[in-house]
Amino acid sequence: MKKETKISVVLPIKSGKSPFFDDYFNKAITSVKNQGEYVDELIIVHTDEAFLVNHLSSYDFEKLNVVLEPWTEDPNFANQVNRGVELSKSEWVSLLEFDDEYSNIWFKNVTNYIDIYQDTDVFLPIVVDVDDKGVFVGFTNEATFAANFTQEMGFLTNETLQDYQNFQTAGSVIKKQVIEDFGGFKPSVKLTFVYEFLLRLTYNSVSIMSIPKLGYKHTNLREGSIFWNYKNGEDKMVEDEVKFWVQTAKKEFFFTDDRNIKYQPENV
Repeated sequence: MKKETKISVVLPIKSGKSPFFDDYFNKAITSVKNQGEYVDELIIVHTDEAFLVNHLSSYDFEKLNVVLEPWTEDPNFANQVNRGVELSKSEWVSLLEFDDEYSNIWFKNVTNYIDIYQDTDVFLPIVVDVDDKGVFVGFTNEATFAANFTQEMGFLTNETLQDYQNFQTAGSVIKKQVIEDFGGFKPSVKLTFVYEFLLRLTYNSVSIMSIPKLGYKHTNLREGSIFWNYKNGEDKMVEDEVKFWVQTAKKEFFFTDDRNIKYQPENV
């Protein structure tokens, strides 16, 4: 008998005051609703309690089971994800950003793969990256299907990550126990916290598979987003800083707990 799989969606929101928030948010929520019976709950971790009360609580979520969690500490994406995972009641969790969308049958596809690849604990979608106008930019997570790229076609390894950093967890479906066992995202690893997280999982022999299905649309470099600020905003980073954070991730992934260590930049 096929095992019933339920997934909790974790949606961190730093501010609802971003340009075009309602339009993005409506599409994101609609894409969650379209997953149907596979969604167990939607957990929204938000830094603005007044916004939660005045906007999200009146939003038409229909029959979707929604948990609204105010976040009053440092408005950090990694911390908000970790809190959402902690609150989730499902065996599997998925990470959604408010300006992104799931493809209509992504969770259905994932659950089919979960049934077949029972030793795999993380499933990555093929991500379609678009700019803030919806124009196609490129794909992410598809490289595991390139010839001679990984040791096993479709699977992400630690050795691969040492040489190639362009993978993301947005839209992914991850076993909750794996996130908890290996410490979640590290807020101290600025910019490259997703990369460090994947390095840490693969170092601990967690099986990560990219599913050969278009499962997620990611708005790349939207004004006001984390990476836009790193590239164009007040938090703009120079190339040496980016290299520093990549090297920090490569040093940190051996450790499960967040240690807040500051390293000296290296010549890469």
